[in-house]
Amino acid sequence: MTQKQNFAESRLDRGRRALAEIDGEGGEKVVASLADIAPDFATYLLEFPFGDIYCREGLALRDREIATIAALTAMGTAQPQLKVHIAAGLNVGLEREEIVEIIMQMAVYAGFPAALNGLSAAREVFAGHAKEAST
Repeated sequence: MTQKQNFAESRLDRGRRALAEIDGEGGEKVVASLADIAPDFATYLLEFPFGDIYCREGLALRDREIATIAALTAMGTAQPQLKVHIAAGLNVGLEREEIVEIIMQMAVYAGFPAALNGLSAAREVFAGHAKEAST
């Protein structure tokens, strides 16, 4: 399913809606964590990546999360964001096995350390999801 932008809706409202659909509570926590230090940055986060980019037509949310997980893994320096997007990938229909394969693929282009860090992040997210599912 591709996202269609509703231009009657503000960028901020569109971003809030997209973030809720993609990241659920994880996204809300990221935005809330910025309230005391950079509330304007939280607004930018909602408007640009989620209100503008994620809501574009052309790629389904699932595909966007594949690209995001790959990019964050390759960066090797964005563990907190990678964890949020691994959880988002699960939220939009990626299977654990697919996420592991995405991260392993990055060993070819970003190196083994980046892939190892990505797999460690995935392990933590998967464990948290398993814990949530059992309660």
